[in-house]
Amino acid sequence: MTNPSSQPPAFRTSRRRFLGGTASVAALAGLARPGEAQDQPDPRAALDGYTPEFLSAAEWAFIVAATARIIPSEGDGPGAIEAQVPVFIDRQLAGEFGAATDLYMEGPFVADADPNFGLQTPLTPAEIYREGIAAFDQWCQQEQGSSFADLDASAQDAALTALSRGEAGLAPEVRDFWTHLLQNTREGYFADPMYGGNAGMQAWVYIGYPGARANFREWVGRDEPYPMGPVNIAGERA
Repeated sequence: MTNPSSQPPAFRTSRRRFLGGTASVAALAGLARPGEAQDQPDPRAALDGYTPEFLSAAEWAFIVAATARIIPSEGDGPGAIEAQVPVFIDRQLAGEFGAATDLYMEGPFVADADPNFGLQTPLTPAEIYREGIAAFDQWCQQEQGSSFADLDASAQDAALTALSRGEAGLAPEVRDFWTHLLQNTREGYFADPMYGGNAGMQAWVYIGYPGARANFREWVGRDEPYPMGPVNIAGERA
C-alpha cells in the first residue's frame, strides 16, 4: 500500500514528531488531509479477514476508528490501519499484557495519586480498555449523539482531544485508558510484525529502520540512508 508522497516537508515533519514522542491529540488536525484521501481505496481493507480474539464487534470498531485518527492514512507514510495496528492491540489485550501478567496488581490503589506512581487501578489493561471504550462511547453519545466510530473525522478528533485532556468524564479506575491507547498505537505501528502490527514492515521502511539485522554498526552515524531495508525477527525482508 502506498500513500500520497506530495505533502510539503512541514507535513512530513509533523507526522514524524507526532510518532516520535508527543502525547497531544492537537496534532491530529495537522496530520489529517481528508481532501487528498477521497480518490484513495479504503485503507480498512487491510484488516479484512481478521477476526478479533478479545475485542467485541463494537470495541473493534472503536479501536479501528481511534487508531485511524491517531495515525491517519493520509500522508507520505503508512497509517495505523495499513500497518494493522488494531490487530496488534487486539492480540495484546488477549494475551499477557491484557491480563496484567507482568504488572504489580496489589492494593492499595490511590485514584488521585501522581501518575509517576504508576497504575492506580485494580483493573487489568484488558478491563481498562473494555470499560474505557464503553464509558467513552457513552460520553460521545451524550455529547455528539453518536458512538465514536460513527462520528465524522473532525468530531472524532475533538472527542479524542477531550479524552486526552481528561475531559471525557471517565471514572478514575479507567483514567489511564487514553495513555494505554496512545502508547499501544505507537507500539503496534513500530513493533516487529510477529506481534500483529507493522504489517509488511511498512513503518520501518518509512523511517529507514533496519529492523532485526544482525549487524549494521558501520552505518551508525553516517549521514545517508541505510540502503538494504529492514529484516524482521523471522528473517523476512521488506
